[in-house]
Amino acid sequence: MSASPTAFIVGASRGLGLALAQEYLTRGWQVIATVRPGAEPGPLHELAGEAQGRLTVETVDIVHADQIAALRRRLEGSRVDVLFVNAGVTNNPEETIGEVSTEEFVRIQVTNALAPMRCVEVLGPLVTPKGTIAVMSSGLGSVANNLSGGWEVYRASKAALNTLMRSYAARQPAHGRTLLVIAPGWVRTDMGGPAASLDVSESIPRVVDVVTAQAGKPGLQYLDYKGATVPW
Repeated sequence: MSASPTAFIVGASRGLGLALAQEYLTRGWQVIATVRPGAEPGPLHELAGEAQGRLTVETVDIVHADQIAALRRRLEGSRVDVLFVNAGVTNNPEETIGEVSTEEFVRIQVTNALAPMRCVEVLGPLVTPKGTIAVMSSGLGSVANNLSGGWEVYRASKAALNTLMRSYAARQPAHGRTLLVIAPGWVRTDMGGPAASLDVSESIPRVVDVVTAQAGKPGLQYLDYKGATVPW
């Protein structure tokens, strides 16, 4: 009997990341999932208590490069089948690029684009040669689909994430790992808000279905939670 596959979820204390950890556990996977240092024990820790040793909780604040490096050292020798980097913050969606402060712009770009890509660069080698690396993007990251405006700074951060993933993919072997940029839909989370069109339970199981269906297919794709291609 083969060992269960392992999913590594970066950013799983709540919302989409927590739901990813729950979904992979439900499907029989081993899971490594992260929270930020100093966080009070919460739903992820409760889930670990119920998971009979199949969930390991690690700590990292991905905006700090030294903490990502320390996490990599702690996990040296581990092998994971899926690395899913989930990170996202936003500002007032009505705030334009002409109004946002430099500090707020930097905060969002670092958290949504730079920090996730540092995770991909540093933690990616833990992924098996035919495994999957996924990042949680957004449909708002599509430049081609931006016909309505709004969410200017958040859109820019997710478009930056998408572009950086394309650059990363260009450096990878032609027959290497599966690389995915995922748009989970507008989901009712703390960030998505109560007016969002999807419940977490309507999005995340389908996201995992999409990731599973793409396993073994090398190269980069930008897909939504239904498996449809999103225009770059």
